[in-house]
Amino acid sequence: MRKQVAVKPNPVYRVLFLNQGSLYELYARSVGQGALFAFVEVEDILFGNRGNVLVDPSEERLKSEFSGVKRTYIPLQAVVRIDEVEREGVNKIVELAAPQGNVMAFPVPQGPLGGKPGKG
Repeated sequence: MRKQVAVKPNPVYRVLFLNQGSLYELYARSVGQGALFAFVEVEDILFGNRGNVLVDPSEERLKSEFSGVKRTYIPLQAVVRIDEVEREGVNKIVELAAPQGNVMAFPVPQGPLGGKPGKG
C-alpha cells in the first residue's frame, strides 16, 4: 500500500546561486529543470511587502534587477542550493570576498562531464 503525501497548494522555494562574485538568495513559487540544457528555471519570484518604513537596499536591487522578468534561467554550475521552505523570506545579495587581482575566473562545472569517475 502506497503512502500518500500531502502536496502543498503553493510551495515556496529558496534558491541560492552565485552571480558575479555575489551570493543571491531568491524566493520563488516555481523551480525546475528548464527547456535549456544545464539551466535551472526559476519562475514567479516573490517580493513581499514588509512595510514601507524599513527598506532593504539588497532586496530593492533585486527588485529592480528582476523587474519585468517572467522567468529566469540560472546556469546549473552557479546553483549552490535549492530548498523547499515553509514560508517566504527576504531576498538578498551577499557580497563574497573579492579574489586577489582584477581577473575573474570563468565558471566551470564542478565534476566530470560525460566521463567515467576516476578516468581522466
